[in-house]
Amino acid sequence: MRVLGRLLMLCLAALPSMGSVASSSSIPPQSSPAGAAEAKPDPEALLIDIYKDLGANRLREAQVKADALVAAYPTFRLGHLVRGDLLLMHARPVRNFGAMADGPADKLKELRDEAMVRIRSLQEKPDPQLIPKAVLQVGDDQKNVLVVDTTRSRLYVYENQGGELKYLTDYYVSQGRFGANKTKSGDQRTPIGVYYVNNRIPGPKLPDFYGTGALPLSYPNEWDKRNGRSGYGIWLHGTPSDNFSRPPLSSDGCVVLANPDLQSLYSTAEVGRTVVVISQHVQFVDKSEWARQRDAASAMLEDWGQSLENADADKVLSYYSPEFRSAQGENLSTWFGRQQKSLNGARYTSVKLRDVSLFRYPGTPEDMIVSTFTQESAVGKSKNAIRKRQYWVREGSQWKIIYEGNA
Repeated sequence: MRVLGRLLMLCLAALPSMGSVASSSSIPPQSSPAGAAEAKPDPEALLIDIYKDLGANRLREAQVKADALVAAYPTFRLGHLVRGDLLLMHARPVRNFGAMADGPADKLKELRDEAMVRIRSLQEKPDPQLIPKAVLQVGDDQKNVLVVDTTRSRLYVYENQGGELKYLTDYYVSQGRFGANKTKSGDQRTPIGVYYVNNRIPGPKLPDFYGTGALPLSYPNEWDKRNGRSGYGIWLHGTPSDNFSRPPLSSDGCVVLANPDLQSLYSTAEVGRTVVVISQHVQFVDKSEWARQRDAASAMLEDWGQSLENADADKVLSYYSPEFRSAQGENLSTWFGRQQKSLNGARYTSVKLRDVSLFRYPGTPEDMIVSTFTQESAVGKSKNAIRKRQYWVREGSQWKIIYEGNA
């Protein structure tokens, strides 16, 4: 067995057969009219099949698939690299990915990194029955949630089905050149946090560099601003027309997908509603644990709303942290006094919260929940609806609001 084959066997030892693994990067096959060309194969599934054939020393089968891969995706550079290795194997042993002697060392390393990330993504593929720990509750008005794991270079797509999350698919992504945890403009890092899609920009309005479209995100959010994080222009976007995918660490901070994958997200993303959670290490929990945590967080928010309706100022104030700061930088005493003054002695006759979303915020502090909701309030015959966002932190055994403002 050739050396590369033995290396691949070690890499793939824990990988289940492709027949039992859902495609990690596929868009659901499109039905074709009679006589039309067949749908293209899923590039990542085909690439993993090639790896498996190489690991099992099935050189001929691997060659056929590699030829098909580059024919279907002529700008997939990793596919060309693997095919080149296969052609070299006919003449001599190949000891690692990208065996060409005169290839640029930095570019070969990037392609090798991409190959290993894609292999690991299937070795570590989460059970589709599990739910990302960060997603506690999605609003009735939210169709889906996107969860990015920067360590795995992966974006997971979940659909909201009557308040329950259903795993749909996942995609390979590239991130900032210097990794994650963005703190300042120009650091070429991808931010960690909970963000909203705040625009949709079609490909024809963009330079070719951004591919077939872009979904700008709400970075910096309220928590970023409070912590002095700067920068702008963090997008989900595609790749240039001459390159199917980019290395894992290659953007200025954006999350970059292959154009077909970006288009799949673009078609369902909703401005102001689609949430993108970006984490360095996505954790997953089973449905019973998810339901327990969701119910606890939901009860916490409902209790706060009930205290407003009861017009118990001391009780309401007890939900807020001494470290509270408003969007204008007001401390708790100043901000709360202004809220009470705006009521001018009146009291709410009803407070209802709808379209509630609850997300456990990734990163630090470890225990923080961001809630977004529409507060429908009535004072006598006067009614008002306002979209709000709160950040809750755990202080000892209690949860406290550290920020509140309009969403």
